[in-house]
Amino acid sequence: MRTFQKEFDAIVVGSGPGGASVARGLSKNGKKVLILEMGDYEPTKGTFTQMLSRGWIPGTKMPLTTGGKPIIRAITTGGTTNFYSACAYEPPFEMLTKYGIDITQEIADLRDELPIDKISDNLMNPAASLFMKSARELGYDCQKLDKFIYQDKCIRNCHSCTYGCPNDAKWNARYFVDEAVENGAKIINHAKVKKVIIEDGAAIGVEYKRRGKTYRTYAQQIVISAGGIGSPGILKKSGIEGVGRNFCTDPLLLVMGKIEGLEGTGRAVPMMTGFHLKEEGVMLADLHLPQILKVLFDVHAFNFGNVSDFSDVIPIMVKIRDDFSGRIINNGLVSKKISAEDKQKLDLGETIASKILINAGAKRTYSSRVVAAHPGGTVKIGEHLDKNLKTKFDNLYVCDCSVFPEPMGIPPTLSILGLGARLAAHLLEKGQTANNLNAT
Repeated sequence: MRTFQKEFDAIVVGSGPGGASVARGLSKNGKKVLILEMGDYEPTKGTFTQMLSRGWIPGTKMPLTTGGKPIIRAITTGGTTNFYSACAYEPPFEMLTKYGIDITQEIADLRDELPIDKISDNLMNPAASLFMKSARELGYDCQKLDKFIYQDKCIRNCHSCTYGCPNDAKWNARYFVDEAVENGAKIINHAKVKKVIIEDGAAIGVEYKRRGKTYRTYAQQIVISAGGIGSPGILKKSGIEGVGRNFCTDPLLLVMGKIEGLEGTGRAVPMMTGFHLKEEGVMLADLHLPQILKVLFDVHAFNFGNVSDFSDVIPIMVKIRDDFSGRIINNGLVSKKISAEDKQKLDLGETIASKILINAGAKRTYSSRVVAAHPGGTVKIGEHLDKNLKTKFDNLYVCDCSVFPEPMGIPPTLSILGLGARLAAHLLEKGQTANNLNAT
């Protein structure tokens, strides 16, 4: 093996919850970390135009399926957690245990540290309360959901949550990136990683492009955290075959109902309340949208007659656990169809949501077209990765939504943070073992 100057102890590609968690864990223990992020590191303004520039450009930053279904993600420091609904959903511990992974302690530590709690009554929105009440009347166990929110910073009747909170009330992965940088980590933005440099069966660095120039940088450990669509693309170019096939996208749609006189339906934290039908693979939640986004959903579904309705409309999100299928074609296009089973789940959720809205006082309901979120399972544990998230190449790891070995159909952020904390601890232990061997 040729000898290269290892500039860093670790290079982390991507700064979403997985990459941010790993970078923070390593940097606070004195490791020299480089974060390569394709997006910006500008302050979050909480505006539609900034959100558009970071993730809502179809075919580039917003991937599309071959059938035209948008897949929601963000290209910026902190990844999609800038726009997410801030749900701290309990990880699938039982499923992960089947693959030799236990993150119960990591999750307990995160719950102690992060602002995870249910929305207080004084921040509750009338529409969310009405949705929860109506769902319970129909026999569904609808509850307030755990949120990653600093509630003392949260402003009642604010519509910026989905755009990215300008008040720093919504926790996102930037908090961990900021901490890593304070600990000495270096971040390079607008860096598009092309491939991992492999030599003699081991990762030794990465090649990336920035502002028209190509660079190479080297480290002892490489962690790819570029997301469910970005990571398999990098790994495939690095010599790992079979990634990017048979994955999930958590398809979702909105069911909307107008209830005369109900105020504030577009000005609230999204997904304050909800319920999960685990066996059926269907999740429902209130999903408050800023007016521009509600209009976009209407236009996308050709519901032009409903475009002007807003303040008294409750959008209910129906999200399903879809089957593994399809393949990543490139960073902006994927082949992924809705199976017959997935269609049945969406139909079931749509029927339930309509009943809840009618029971709450809506005269009628209508639905959006399907979009998708949380693309995962493209670089699976047990197929492409071992239980420590290592690939077939030494020193090369993956930590993001792509690693999940089975479809989940629930918000994945807390699970990814737990996996990132676990991976950071593993890399620290591995490094210490290597140092001890070298010392002897």
